[in-house]
Amino acid sequence: MSAKMIRAYDNANEPLLVGDDPTRLIHFNLVKLVANETYSYNLSEFETAVVPMFGSCHVLVDGQTFEQVGKRENVWSGQADSVYAGPDASVQITAVTDCEIAIAGGRWNDRMEPFRVTPDEVDMVDVGSNETKSRRRIFHILGNKQADRVGRLLVSELYADEGCWSGYPPHKHDTDQPGETAHEELYHWRFDPPSGFGTQLWYEEGQEPHAHVTRNGDTFAFSTGYHPTATSPGHASYIFTILVGKTQRSLVQNFEEVHRPLMAKIPGIDAMRAKFK
Repeated sequence: MSAKMIRAYDNANEPLLVGDDPTRLIHFNLVKLVANETYSYNLSEFETAVVPMFGSCHVLVDGQTFEQVGKRENVWSGQADSVYAGPDASVQITAVTDCEIAIAGGRWNDRMEPFRVTPDEVDMVDVGSNETKSRRRIFHILGNKQADRVGRLLVSELYADEGCWSGYPPHKHDTDQPGETAHEELYHWRFDPPSGFGTQLWYEEGQEPHAHVTRNGDTFAFSTGYHPTATSPGHASYIFTILVGKTQRSLVQNFEEVHRPLMAKIPGIDAMRAKFK
């Protein structure tokens, strides 16, 4: 199966995914540090984004220091402040305050220069509407603004309104062909309130869907298939998203043919597609 649900657990700062099945192009870790604690890594085959979910930290990349990265109390209180590091970079994270940090990695081999993406450089697109039960806002940390400074890694944070769908209309991106590119993807959820829940559907062409309940801290990784999600009424959802292209960075989504008429009814679909290119 080309998809995997990872239920929330204490990963003790060990990666949840390390470039193995079903997403060989993706590395993902959640690191929790108390003030003054340090975490270091060196990934020879992955470019990475260091994204504090909450709290503040200093990030040292190959001797270059980025001070007090992270400005928010939680993922609901503002845009991310992040640092990019290329493959084989020596990265050291030192907590200024208690913090939780997402490390998003994409397989890549070329050396790249580190840089910071401040909250005001995050690129937002507003998609859908509450009337169509599809409203979400996507905040691109590594989006098309950084296209010339990274390999094939795309990183964003998605906020879906209560009771709304995202990844919708259903689409896939698993084949390099006209009108579609091959990208692997990972979702990591948080809910407001944390007791919230949602649904992740996943299915291959012509097959019956697999349905998963999603809860706070769950992670879903996949390399093929259609993958719409929904959050239940009364619960807003946050999805930390990693996309990595197999042959190119620019993402082209192939919307399921039977649902393509919905593209004209949901505001912002074209703008959303443009931000991933």
